[in-house]
Amino acid sequence: MKKLPAARRDRRVLVDQSTLDDAGVFAYGRGQALVQTADFFTPVVDDPYDFGQIAAANSLSDVYAMGGKPLTALALLCFPDDTLSPEVMAEILRGGQDKMREAGTSVIGGHSVRDRELKFGYAVTGEVARKRILTNAGARAGDALVLTKPLGTGILSTALKQESLDAPLLRRLTRLMTALNRGPAEAAVEFGARAATDVTGYGLLGHVCQMAEASGVSIRLAPSPRWFLPRVLELAAAGVKPAGLDRNREFYGPKVAAGTCGPAMVDGLYDPQTSGGLLIAVPPKRLGALLGSLRRRRVWNAVVGEAVARGGRAVELRPA
Repeated sequence: MKKLPAARRDRRVLVDQSTLDDAGVFAYGRGQALVQTADFFTPVVDDPYDFGQIAAANSLSDVYAMGGKPLTALALLCFPDDTLSPEVMAEILRGGQDKMREAGTSVIGGHSVRDRELKFGYAVTGEVARKRILTNAGARAGDALVLTKPLGTGILSTALKQESLDAPLLRRLTRLMTALNRGPAEAAVEFGARAATDVTGYGLLGHVCQMAEASGVSIRLAPSPRWFLPRVLELAAAGVKPAGLDRNREFYGPKVAAGTCGPAMVDGLYDPQTSGGLLIAVPPKRLGALLGSLRRRRVWNAVVGEAVARGGRAVELRPA
């Protein structure tokens, strides 16, 4: 990417790829802006309907992370029609449509290709008031950091592939990944959050690094076992981890001061998430109101740290 020439920058482009944010934002009309994103991936669960729902929730999440409301979606499907049946394709698309319907988003078309590996997702367009755009570059020293879903989806999905995940935990994992980030996004906008991002493929530490660097601050985290889904730390200690975890560590590790944090905990913090929660930066005086709103919406939440003046590393891990 660094070898590419600079892209044309229209003055109406409010957010582009330069800060590694969740979606692009383009000004239009009076005080409004479009939010645009695309995301698709290979299956993380076996059930095709559930996979469709998860892919849709994940695609919508980037619009919610910008404080926006998703409007339309285009389906993106790579399908191995020589090994999977048309019924499987139909179930994937049905799951995606049902989740888009829940979000109030219209699926208006899409594109499919034959591929040896199944992949599915959406390109999503939303809208946001310009005064209410949330980016990953708005955090300020003193802000509290709030997470809205527990961590560990990558490690648990890997355990599922290894046939070592029990049915109750699989159901909980699936419910988590199919849950929309609409409620947390609405609460963040309502109670004056300064920045937000959704925690997905780069893991919590990767996305926290991106927020810290885009905002010109450092972020201190105090990791706790409460942040993780059941069995995640146990499985991490046993060496169960997706390939993306080590790539995240390799890229972001030099930007993180791990301190005395144990290896299983650190693995969990680098674990790539699918359809993870939002990470919200909010001024301390608004923290109580935000947490109250999340509780009323029955959204899991944890205060995970704070932004401080820029130090030697983007992220510092400290004892809880």
